[in-house]
Amino acid sequence: MDVKSFIKAARLRTLPLSVSGIIVGSSLGNDTSILNSAIFWLAIVTTIGFQVLSNFANDYGDGIKGSDKNRTGEARMVASGAITPKQMKNAMIVTTIITLLVAILLIFIAFGKENFGYAVLFFFLGIASIIAAIKYTVGKSAYGYSGFGDVFVFLFFGLLSVVGSYFLYTKQLNFLIFLPAIAVGFLSTAVLNLNNLRDFEQDKINQKNTLVVKLGISNAKKYHYFLIFGALFASSIFVILNFSSIVQFLFLIAFIPLMKNLVTVANNNQLSELDSELKKVALSTFLFAIIFGIVNSL
Repeated sequence: MDVKSFIKAARLRTLPLSVSGIIVGSSLGNDTSILNSAIFWLAIVTTIGFQVLSNFANDYGDGIKGSDKNRTGEARMVASGAITPKQMKNAMIVTTIITLLVAILLIFIAFGKENFGYAVLFFFLGIASIIAAIKYTVGKSAYGYSGFGDVFVFLFFGLLSVVGSYFLYTKQLNFLIFLPAIAVGFLSTAVLNLNNLRDFEQDKINQKNTLVVKLGISNAKKYHYFLIFGALFASSIFVILNFSSIVQFLFLIAFIPLMKNLVTVANNNQLSELDSELKKVALSTFLFAIIFGIVNSL
């Protein structure tokens, strides 16, 4: 077994994006430093587990369907033959078990015995996350092939990640928390949209009907603008409604590279060149999460 191939299949560059919602929700929900919180670190590990599982499943699903042949960007391990389908399936099983065990520990520490109802709810949310991660490209009814991948990313990377981690601390809902959750969800979806723009030609050939394939390049670019500006609007409204200091607007720093990204996308004529933009938007989202979380928890 080649460990390096599994590390590549885990797609480490996607991990900062996956934990962005946890950083925001935990910062807003915890009164003290999140770095000293067991809930925070267990939530981070759980989220990374879900992301790695999703990446393994994506590699496996696209690999056995032939969707990754002649793809642009990083080589996929199953499609390239570096990892066999059986090996990847076993890796998915092991990742699922480990992630579920960590999630159960997180739920127990957060809710204990006195909040059994909440514990059961979050356990089923964990199961739903696992199913969603696998069904993205695996199986005949894989929703990533029907244009619903954007919905998954928005719900799980945005709403569930931010609102869920906030609830782990507070045991209550503040509906204003949905504003930064929407912002993180939009930015995370923008990364997926860039990925699908880059892969447009290949996805169209392989009948992988992503939202970009359904919308077309021109409308997909407009959709991308909506996601970035929507994130800016939602996070700004949250700060305005919770305003206490001008320092809270420091999160706008993260939108400087995002505005540059919009210009790049608008002027792009060679879709393969968008590959480098994926990392920029993902890291900008991570930067947004850190700054936004810090300045709004002071």
